[in-house]
Order: sequence, then structure tokens, then C-alpha cells
Amino acid sequence: MGYPAQRLRRLRKSEALRGLVRENELSVGKLILPVFVVPGTSVRREIDALPETYHLSVDCLVEDASEAFDLGISAVLLFGLPEKKDDQASSGWSRDGIVQQAVRALKREVPELVVITDVCACEYTTHGHCGFIRNGYLDNDASLELLTRIALSHAEAGADMVAPAAMLDGQIAAMRHAFDAEGFESLPIMAYAAKFASKLYDPFFKEGTQSPLLFGDKRTHQMDCANVDEAMREIALDIEEGADIVMVKPALFYLDVVARAKQEFHMPLAAYNVSGEYAMIDAAARLGRLDRDAIMLEALIAMKRAGADLIITYFAKRAAQVLRESELTGYARAVRELADEVLAMK
Repeated sequence: MGYPAQRLRRLRKSEALRGLVRENELSVGKLILPVFVVPGTSVRREIDALPETYHLSVDCLVEDASEAFDLGISAVLLFGLPEKKDDQASSGWSRDGIVQQAVRALKREVPELVVITDVCACEYTTHGHCGFIRNGYLDNDASLELLTRIALSHAEAGADMVAPAAMLDGQIAAMRHAFDAEGFESLPIMAYAAKFASKLYDPFFKEGTQSPLLFGDKRTHQMDCANVDEAMREIALDIEEGADIVMVKPALFYLDVVARAKQEFHMPLAAYNVSGEYAMIDAAARLGRLDRDAIMLEALIAMKRAGADLIITYFAKRAAQVLRESELTGYARAVRELADEVLAMK
């Protein structure tokens, strides 16, 4: 049949060549590590559903954050488990709340680390919902003041960015107006813009933040997993209200949404590789069904390929370690291959 003019395998025969033409690269500096801070000192308690992820007291959080920063991870997403909960979520906006303490400590001890705070009420309410409940229904407008109060307390503590997570109508505008009025006009907002009602969050709520729902579900404000056009409307509204970064959550099951969001809006885009996605990969690896590191990297590059600029993932530290090892190994291999070619020419 003759020699084909195009043989795509020509550029696959060595790691050096594959690297030269690789279309998407994972960058450690674009990974965001979720962290869980709890009251106390010297607390480092592994979360059963999320192996190698921990409940950390502020002192241990600073240690882990410093280690992550040294690995090249430039940002953490901070979640808090308060000592007390009530229907008003008062621990969420207290000046001495656990997140506020953690923000101040991180900015003091690891000042170059970007500290992003999750803004929601679900960790702080006795019922586990994202705001005030009226007649069994989450009251959108009444809850906006609460969420804004939490966000302002994070800003005052020194957060570099806030990430409103409740998916309430108008929450981005409410926070943006409050920030501008209080002198925080330069504080960026990363909006959970297309957050779907997903069972993939179960490890996070049951064990991560220990805030399971006492009744009902979150389908009245988080999105239906069947809807993509609606996701684009949600993202467009958050951008209009002043969001600086938009997010799709979950990531792996919603890569079509990630890709379409990037194509339509050309905004900085985050994808949240959520707890259930992490737990599935980890569990399969522990059963010997999958190579954990290989699947981890494949999953993360899939998010990048779909259009994510930033990836929030519990794999961040392990990915950073693997990428560093791979870079060193790849460099050594490329040098060896080049040397072999030079010797062959002689």
C-alpha cells in the first residue's frame, strides 16, 4: 500500500518526543488542596473515607500547608469544623471561629500561600443545611445576609479569596456589594457557579465536615445532574454579579459541563475533584483493581483537557510528589536516550 505520509507514531517513540508534542500539562501550581481545620492542638486525625486526608488543628494545619507549599502547591481551600453548632450558624462568622483562626495563622506562617475559604453555613448549623430554614424550605433571601456575614469575617481575618458554596440566588452580588462597602473591593470571589446535587459529596459531609443533613436534601438549590443549559445560565449570572473565578462541581462526572463552560465564557475556571471521586479511585486501588497514581494523573489530566484552569483535589499533595518524581525520571531518561543516539551516530 506504500508508506503513509502521516505516521502519528513517529512522535510517540520516546518520552522526550511525547513530551515535546503533549497538548496539556498538569501544573502543580494550578492544584488547590482542600483542608479541614478543627479545634484543639496537635490534632492530626485521618478521615476514614478520605485516606491521607486529615482533620487538623491549627498548628498541624500550618505544618501541612507549609509542606504543600514546599511541594509547589500555591493554594488551599479551607473548611472548618466548629466546636459548637446552632440554627444561626454563629460559629461561622465569629471572629474567633475556627476558620478565622486558621486564616490568621496561615497568613502569618505561610504568607505566600493563597488561602481560599469555603463560605457556607452547612458546617455550622445543627441541621446541616446551607442557611435559614423556613417551613422546611431553605429561605434564599434571608440566608444571604448570613452568608455575607460569614464571608466578611473571612475577609477581615485575611483570606486571599472566598468561595461561596451555597448556590443561593444572588449570593455573589450580595458579597461583592458588602466587600466593596467595607474596603475589600480587591478580594476575589471564586463562585461554586455550577454545583450539582450529587451523592459524590457523601464522604465530605458524613466524615469530612461531619455535617450530614438531619432532614430533606439540597435539591432545591443545588443543580439537577441532568441539566447543562441551566449550568451555563448559573455561570453567566455569577459572572454578571461579580465572580472572578467560576467552578464546576463535581469534576469527573461533569467534564462536558467543564468543557462547555470554558468554551462559552473564557473565564478562569476551576473544577472540583470531589470526595466521592477521590474515594472511588482510592478504594479501587486498595482492592488492587487500579494503579492509584496512574489513574490519579489520568483523572487530573482529563479535567485539564476539558478546560479546567484550576483543579481542587484531595490528590494535590500526592500528585505534586508524583509529578516531581516523574519530572526527574523523565529528565534522566531523556538524557540517557540522547546519549544513546549520540553514541549510535559515532
